[in-house]
Amino acid sequence: MLADAARFARHAPGDRWFVDETYVKVNGVWRYAYRAIDQYGQVIDVLLSVRRDAQSARRFFTRALRTLKVIPGEVVTDAAPVYPAVLDELLPSVWHHVEQYATNPIEADHGQLKRRQRPMRGLQTDRTAQVVIAGHAFMQNLRRGHYELGVDARPALRVAAAFTELAHAI
Repeated sequence: MLADAARFARHAPGDRWFVDETYVKVNGVWRYAYRAIDQYGQVIDVLLSVRRDAQSARRFFTRALRTLKVIPGEVVTDAAPVYPAVLDELLPSVWHHVEQYATNPIEADHGQLKRRQRPMRGLQTDRTAQVVIAGHAFMQNLRRGHYELGVDARPALRVAAAFTELAHAI
C-alpha cells in the first residue's frame, strides 16, 4: 500500500537497465528473483519465479515496462541464452549489451538483498517472498533518494520523513 501511494513521487528511471537474477530460498526450495536496476542504482522491478526460462524473463520485462511506461535505450544482462530472444520480441530497438563484468552493478545490488535476508528466519511462501523482496527494493529506493519524499530531511531521517508524508497522503 505504501509503495503504491509513493508511485506518484518516484523519479523516472534511467535509460540503461542492468538485469539479472539471483537465488532465493523459499520454504527450503530455491527460487529465482529477477531484478533490474538503472545506472543510478534505482531498483526498477523485482519478480520471483520458479524457473529461469524465457517465459519468466518475458513476464519480468512485460511487468517492468507496464509499471513504468518507460523504454530503456540499453539493457545489460549476463550471458543467459533466454535474454536475446525475449528482448528482440519485447524491445526490438533496445541495445542488448552482454560483456564480462558489465553486470557488476546488479550483482553488487544482489548483495544488499542477500545481506538483509541472512538474519531472517526464512521466507515461507512465494507470495510473501515476492512481497518482502519488493518491499526491500522500495526501502532501498527511498534510502537512496529515488523518490520525491523526505527530500528536506537529513539522510539519516529520510525514511522516517518519507513515511510521514505517505501517511498523510493515504
